Amino acid sequence: MAEQFRRRTLLGGAVGAAALTGLAATGGIASAGSDEQCVEEGWGKVADAFRANFTEGHGEVGAACSVYVGGRPVVDLWDGLADREANRPWRRNTIAQVASTTKGATAICAHLLAQRGLLDLDAPVARYWPEFAAGGKENILVRWLLSHQAGLPIVDGPLTFEEACAWHPVIRALEAQKPLWQPGTEHVYHAVTYGFLVGEVVRRITGKSLGTFFADEVARPLGLSAWIGLPERHEKRVARLHYTAPFTLDEFIAGMIKATGLDAETVTTWVNAMWAPGSVQARAGELGGALDNTSDYFTTRAWRAAEFPGGNMVADARSLARMYAATVSRVDGVRLLKPSTVRRMTEVQTDRTPMHGLPPGLNIPADRSFYMSLGFMRAAPPMPMAGPASFGHPGSGGSIAFADPEAEVGFGYTTNLWNFRPDDPRAENLARAVRSCLG
Repeated sequence: MAEQFRRRTLLGGAVGAAALTGLAATGGIASAGSDEQCVEEGWGKVADAFRANFTEGHGEVGAACSVYVGGRPVVDLWDGLADREANRPWRRNTIAQVASTTKGATAICAHLLAQRGLLDLDAPVARYWPEFAAGGKENILVRWLLSHQAGLPIVDGPLTFEEACAWHPVIRALEAQKPLWQPGTEHVYHAVTYGFLVGEVVRRITGKSLGTFFADEVARPLGLSAWIGLPERHEKRVARLHYTAPFTLDEFIAGMIKATGLDAETVTTWVNAMWAPGSVQARAGELGGALDNTSDYFTTRAWRAAEFPGGNMVADARSLARMYAATVSRVDGVRLLKPSTVRRMTEVQTDRTPMHGLPPGLNIPADRSFYMSLGFMRAAPPMPMAGPASFGHPGSGGSIAFADPEAEVGFGYTTNLWNFRPDDPRAENLARAVRSCLG
């Protein structure tokens, strides 16, 4: 059971602590476009929090954190080891796997199309992808793909890893798949299928894969080091994954209680229903057998080279922060999304439907479990980000990226120490520091 939670839950190294102390004390050096780290005056608390993740028992191996405000960088930090075994330091150009933080980038692509009038979020998916209508899916709306309400978190399969990497076999399987519930009436996290569902809609409209569309329309205009489908020439920059120790079911439940603020009986019932072996949420990560969560498929070149728009982006923290900053402000002359688009895409959806798979009578408030808008998690007590207006997406293991339209903040955090405990404090320590600096 400990191994299961270590692998499936969404939610040591040499450290230059003295250098970070100097940054926090001096109030900032250089710019984020240089090879030097940056902490502008008034943002030293973020540097303090970043350093504390290494030095105060959280075990950080290698990590980076970046904050943009009003379209310009105010924090750009990296430290530790990109590979502990090889003693390879984390450098400015180190990139890391960010797991489901990918989903926010995929959602941005969909909303770019909606903003251009090419995608109607209230239209049936079958308008763009006719074969999708099979199996009783003719009335599923695009918005239900983005809000995890489509009833398609699993694929019956069987699928192989090689078929999943090839894309089209998964699409054929999703076309044949019948929804688990009446679409639009319940929700549950579509851990892997989300990327294929939204990605195929983007492909049908543009003729480009999601990874190619992201590269052309998001990454290239902003100069990002971020890929969904990593070119082989960048492999040497990738940080090696390290893991915290496995933990027990009781420890997981205790962490959920701490993170959500819910009572022990409610959390215990919820966890036993949603994460038990064979449950829908457990099966959602398997993609019909293609993804063996006891293996290390996500450390392979094949995984990074393929396109899994729900979970295999490779990026640095700076790029995540720039991307989100460009949804709420202009970054070097580029703004991705209009304010009206941001308002529409951040309207919470999952507070209107119950979570699929809960025992009868068990009520889990959406803002304590899965506070999802159209492709983005919204700020809530377990994940307050920069404030109530914030939106973004975390990734399994600890990474997160988000924006705040009121403060014009873009934030990115990457790490190679994957911690699957729901009460992992590292990202929240940094976000809390951001809130403090904003005042």
